[in-house]
Amino acid sequence: MESLTTNLPKYYNEASYDELSQRILDAKEKLGDKLLILAHHYQKDEVVKFADETGDSLQLAQLAQLNKVAEHIVFCGVHFMAETADILTEDNQKVILPDLSAGCTMADMVDDDELEIAWNMLTEKFGDLLPVTYINSTASVKAFVGTHGGSTVTSSNAENIITWALNQGKRVFFMPDQHLGRNVCFDLGIPLDQMATWDYIDHELNSDGDLDDCKIILWNGFCSVHQQFITEHVKYMRDTYPEVNIIVHSECCREVVALSDSHGSTNKILNSVKNSPDGSYWAIGTDNNLVGRIIARYPDKHVFSLNPNSCPCSSMNRIELPHLAWAIDNILNCDVKNVITVDEKISENAVMALEKMLSLS
Repeated sequence: MESLTTNLPKYYNEASYDELSQRILDAKEKLGDKLLILAHHYQKDEVVKFADETGDSLQLAQLAQLNKVAEHIVFCGVHFMAETADILTEDNQKVILPDLSAGCTMADMVDDDELEIAWNMLTEKFGDLLPVTYINSTASVKAFVGTHGGSTVTSSNAENIITWALNQGKRVFFMPDQHLGRNVCFDLGIPLDQMATWDYIDHELNSDGDLDDCKIILWNGFCSVHQQFITEHVKYMRDTYPEVNIIVHSECCREVVALSDSHGSTNKILNSVKNSPDGSYWAIGTDNNLVGRIIARYPDKHVFSLNPNSCPCSSMNRIELPHLAWAIDNILNCDVKNVITVDEKISENAVMALEKMLSLS
């Protein structure tokens, strides 16, 4: 990784919104197609405004992979997303994360040492396992999964990939988001008492059923944003708007998903609202930066946040307009900083897990 810093020069913190915006626009014009700015759906409006593409983590990484012209890819997301983009892009392309402190608490819940402990203990108890990891995981976790014959998943294709995994004749070890794994497996017909949860702090398995009967082991990770939606929010919306359609992200807990009308990926949420009739009512359980843009995009529909007081992703929101302006100015000045570079061996192994997913999707 090259010259790392998250401390901005004084100018960028003191410059006005208009001044920073103009700097970015001028830089984009000068750099042309040598620059590609990608922004995740959960980014602030002030950042999304300048993005060439917006999307979810894998979608943006694939867009970066398809672009063979851009020399510099500024990824406005979090660390694991930039890692995936680096894995999928060419050696001559640099992936830049405007603020290195933009991590992911869920991805960080699985570190290499804890994964090794879990794997050794679980394989000793159950024999061979098949690991599956959410795309929201570090490159080293993806590499571990790749070397053990497993696959990555996204919230869009998790049902297909987990179906494949369950058909391999082994128990499935799913990480890091227990809620996505539990919700998808429940939809596939697996009873809750045939799922166990691995507590990576106490190094023990928990289940409501007989552990010998469990088909899937869930790492007890979670998304802090989607933990903020609770059953009381669903009940309030039902009471207030009897005609409301409640759709939540699959990272929400099982109890919330069970009371909602549907659950799924960010793209499923977007398309559900987009394709709904004028005047329909929607309560959405996901990051409020995205919900705010959905509300603005569809004034002909009644769209609410399931929890308007929920906090947006704090890690994602570390990237602000000053960081974006600073990162692009560095490119103009031929002093590129915060380049994300994944170790070659880790990259090779992680690609195996990614390619497995793409072949099954």
